[in-house]
Amino acid sequence: MTKRCIAAPSGPPAMGPYSPAVAAGNLLFISGQGPVKPDGSGVLKGTFEEEARLTLSNVKAVLEDAGSGLEHVVKSVIFLKDMDRFAELNGIYKEFFGRDFPARSCVQVARLPADFQIEIECIALIPG
Repeated sequence: MTKRCIAAPSGPPAMGPYSPAVAAGNLLFISGQGPVKPDGSGVLKGTFEEEARLTLSNVKAVLEDAGSGLEHVVKSVIFLKDMDRFAELNGIYKEFFGRDFPARSCVQVARLPADFQIEIECIALIPG
């Protein structure tokens, strides 16, 4: 099995020395995504809903650039600045994943890069 670093031109630019995604066999590992604007203009500092939607849109873009999609996610890990946003997160998350949800963990953390309110990483299958 070989490791292949994936560029994600539709996703946001990396904020450090990491790949947006790495493929190993038919598994795809998506780096933590936050509310970073894909056009390179920086971090969205908005409401929790705005930041969550942009974060999930970024996850979707990276997955699709790598030849996968939300329907192929098998595990997601969500980092929240405030666990009181859990119910709100669930409503937004359902809109993106629809049904047949991936396995998931969600934890509250003290601080996220660029003071994000949310960050999401995931593991997906690459079909075919």
